[in-house]
Amino acid sequence: MDQIIELFKHLINPLWIIEHGGLYLLLAIIFAETGLFIGFFLPGDSLLFVAGIYSAALCHSFFGLPFVAIIVLIAIAGVLGNMVGFWFGKKSGPIMFKKKDTFFFKQKHLHQAHEFFVKYGGGAIFFARFLPIVRTFAPIVAGIVQMETRKFMMYNIIGSFAWVFSMMLAGHYLDKFFPNLKNHLELIILVLVLVTTLPVILKLVFGKVKHHHDHDHGHPEVKEKSDSTL
Repeated sequence: MDQIIELFKHLINPLWIIEHGGLYLLLAIIFAETGLFIGFFLPGDSLLFVAGIYSAALCHSFFGLPFVAIIVLIAIAGVLGNMVGFWFGKKSGPIMFKKKDTFFFKQKHLHQAHEFFVKYGGGAIFFARFLPIVRTFAPIVAGIVQMETRKFMMYNIIGSFAWVFSMMLAGHYLDKFFPNLKNHLELIILVLVLVTTLPVILKLVFGKVKHHHDHDHGHPEVKEKSDSTL
């Protein structure tokens, strides 16, 4: 048990991943975090940023491959991860639509997700890349609600390359401008986690507040209609 906890601690430490696993582990983690249920806890944003800071060591450890080629390989891993998540969602979709409501699963949530993807489509897949946890489940939900494959793939590729390039290039060039950046990695990772997670937390908190407000006061249109009948 202690060994499992220790491994978990290492897997959420971007610097440990790069120093001990190199590009192979980096590719595996980005793949898992962008399409497998078990990958939601992995440090995608901070890992890419730190990989950008340690780009020279990363390139040297992998046959001296150019930095741009490293970025492309990681972006492809992100694309493939989403494809696996999408495929899983597509295969389980028909079963999910026939599944009876339980405490944890509601059919209405599935239909709401379908409407969300119909309305926002590729935008939902693109922006999910920049949100921890959400990026793990977005392709699975897209598959469940039977999003068009060609549309999904287009935004999957654009989103993955935009996410990986922006995070890694930010780390790479900030390290050049601020040579002491490596001395403050823990603080940088903490800030990155807060910045990328904050939109998700705010959405959850304000979504619940709005839900309770609507529940307590009733729907305004219904109230207005009832008033007019008095």
